[in-house]
Amino acid sequence: MRLHYLLFALLFLFLVPVPGSGIFINALQKYFCKIRSGRCAMLGCLPKEEQIGHCSVGGRKCCRRKK
Repeated sequence: MRLHYLLFALLFLFLVPVPGSGIFINALQKYFCKIRSGRCAMLGCLPKEEQIGHCSVGGRKCCRRKK
């Protein structure tokens, strides 16, 4: 019976996301960028685009055409 508790605790530890990885936050930021008709740029926006936000915690930028 104690073995079940130990296995459950180990499984729980492996399924909990690592603090600071931001997987859930990155997915939300990408989703909101797409809603605002933007695209995620790796380095920076093109000259005819403006930055409207971020796509990830790591620094990807959300860009869309200037109005």
